[in-house]
Amino acid sequence: MEQKKLKVCLLNDSFPPSIDGVANAVVNYATVIQKSLGEAIVATPSYPGVEDHYPFPVVRYPSLDTTKLVGYRAGYPFSARAQSRLVAFGPDVIHSHCPFVSNMAARTLREQTEVPIIFTYHTKFDIDIAHALELKLLQSAALRLMLRNIESCDEVWTVSRGAGENLRSLGYQGDYLVMENGVDFPRGAAPEAESSALRRELGLPADVPVYLFVGRMMWYKGIRMILEALSRGRKEGAKFRMVLVGDGAEHREMEETARDLGIGDWCLFTGAVHDRELLRRYYSMADLFLFPSTFDTNGIVVREAAACGLGSVLIRDSCAAEGIADGRNGFLVEENGESLWALLRGLGRGQMRQVGENALRELYLSWEDSVRRAYDRYQVVIDRYRGGHTERRVEREDDLFSLMNDLCRGIQRARDLADQGRRRFKRLAGRPEEEGLDK
Repeated sequence: MEQKKLKVCLLNDSFPPSIDGVANAVVNYATVIQKSLGEAIVATPSYPGVEDHYPFPVVRYPSLDTTKLVGYRAGYPFSARAQSRLVAFGPDVIHSHCPFVSNMAARTLREQTEVPIIFTYHTKFDIDIAHALELKLLQSAALRLMLRNIESCDEVWTVSRGAGENLRSLGYQGDYLVMENGVDFPRGAAPEAESSALRRELGLPADVPVYLFVGRMMWYKGIRMILEALSRGRKEGAKFRMVLVGDGAEHREMEETARDLGIGDWCLFTGAVHDRELLRRYYSMADLFLFPSTFDTNGIVVREAAACGLGSVLIRDSCAAEGIADGRNGFLVEENGESLWALLRGLGRGQMRQVGENALRELYLSWEDSVRRAYDRYQVVIDRYRGGHTERRVEREDDLFSLMNDLCRGIQRARDLADQGRRRFKRLAGRPEEEGLDK
């Protein structure tokens, strides 16, 4: 029996033109679903001047510029116009990827459509909250709101076991299911001619190892550890180049730190790379991917590197290191510059290449395979919800979301009546004068 094609509403606070792993996940979920499984729609905050050209519809709701604070714009989740478009889409399931504004919009939409919400926990939000809010009281309030939003959902997914345990450490007591992210790169490196041309364009010598980092330029990504390790190497007379791809609030400070450590001329900060084929060439031209982040819960970039036959260096026991066998499909170090340089000092380019080949064979997971697994699970959640088998905690804010549901319905009803009145007026205005408008 053929599986029913589902309508899936995806929500996330971060979406292009913002670039991060979660935005990438939402784009690929929607693309794979729309292409071969069912129908998808994405709801996300608006950006000035942005035009969306995707194979699926994107609903933008009003937003404020909070990019300097959190890296993306904060949306207003109770937009009646946006909600009415999502209701008209008729989703079978709502899939939220952020526990703040997106989950508020999701909870309002659930009140109107009576379909389940699945939430995916991608990021260690306690670190993001601590970075954005200085006062402990505000941090505690934000964490409580986040947990209530998550616990109100009908099923919770995490992108790794470590992400789930992080969520539990914050006070979450429910169940979770691990649903790994994939990558949108094909299996294998970019053509040699293209990666070699990029090395020449960047002025990278062919006879020295090139290390690569891809991600947001934030200190909590482990970039200070990279710079300190390479500073040790330069003092020992080692030859290398370091390429850092990405942008963020601490980008300029990192460039200054690299200069202060005496490696500024050997570190290339490229800024954000939006072109996915170009980014694939960056991975393909490098010898080793450095990702000493204890912040990331899954590290899509690690799988992107593996897709291009590039091995990664990760922090031992970190979430991003799940599935890594030290010395076989990746390398594990302690969380300090000394440990990182001790590894890099002893590695030959041939060993790096072999580990990269193993990573390609053992770590690669396409978005098609990842999303198909999630899509199969959608139907299970829908059936449980319709059968009354989903136990959802009643939160204090639920009355608010019921109220917002009623308000959105009322506003849309008023708009519908106004539209009907305008159409009737135009019809009557076009009739002979003697018929009159009072009829």
